[in-house]
Amino acid sequence: MLDGKVTIVTGSGRGLGAAYAKALAAAGSAVVVNDVDEAAAQSVVDEITAAGGRAYAVAAPVGPTETADKLVAAAVEQFGRLDALVTNAGVLRDKSILKMTDDDFETVINVHLRGTFTCVRAAYAYFKENEVPGRIVTIGSPTGQRGNFGQTNYAAAKAGIVGMVRTWAMEMKRAGVTVNAVVPVAATEMTRTVPYFAAAIEAMDKGETMPDFFRKDLGFGTPDDACGLITFLVSDAAAGITGQAIGVGGDRLQVWSHPEPVDTRFQDGGWSAEDLAGIADEITANSQSVGEKFPPLPEELQRG
Repeated sequence: MLDGKVTIVTGSGRGLGAAYAKALAAAGSAVVVNDVDEAAAQSVVDEITAAGGRAYAVAAPVGPTETADKLVAAAVEQFGRLDALVTNAGVLRDKSILKMTDDDFETVINVHLRGTFTCVRAAYAYFKENEVPGRIVTIGSPTGQRGNFGQTNYAAAKAGIVGMVRTWAMEMKRAGVTVNAVVPVAATEMTRTVPYFAAAIEAMDKGETMPDFFRKDLGFGTPDDACGLITFLVSDAAAGITGQAIGVGGDRLQVWSHPEPVDTRFQDGGWSAEDLAGIADEITANSQSVGEKFPPLPEELQRG
């Protein structure tokens, strides 16, 4: 499906990023594997090449422009071209707002948001200059769509990424470049510590299929479950899809809506505070929920 393509995957030394890199290589793409951990990046490269694929490791922290330029240069120097970019790199510094330091906030914003910006800018410059109808896949999160307690920095970064995607889809349209956000819901090192997901993690570790409650009701699965969407969006088959936020996890696929008004009304002369106080109950009735709401865990899946 991706024969002859060359793709950069940031943050691909482990977890979801490693799964993406290996899936893209298996589909025929050469892959520039990036991670701040050189040994982790090289391990993924070794695994890809052992399976007959093509890959090259670039150990560098995502965020600075220098890293973005280095990644594009590596793709061109090692494989002769660049066709796609997957911006997966990220870190977590979870704390409630009064405990979150400037460094906690800036570190997450720098890697997720600035790193996505610098890498996309560098890749798009190459695509446009060389008339390549490139593919850009950014990584969002349910937290960026709905919020999550203790993740001010992460929520801001992931929401910002989706906002940039919508803007870039307009800016890149004439060049034939597509850009989309994938919102994966999958088992990671973070979910390993959450009792709610224990039965799912246990099944995955045993090489068994996760219970339907996780795969269907929650749309929660393994890292490999997200790879089909990534591979598709990098392929020529996805040429007509751009500016979208698409969720994937377990057996579930979702196209997220763009924010739309749920109640619109007009009043001659505008709205005073007193006018608004008079319809406060109606405003409250249309208030939108925040955060994700998980259904009760079935008794047979409870652990401990």
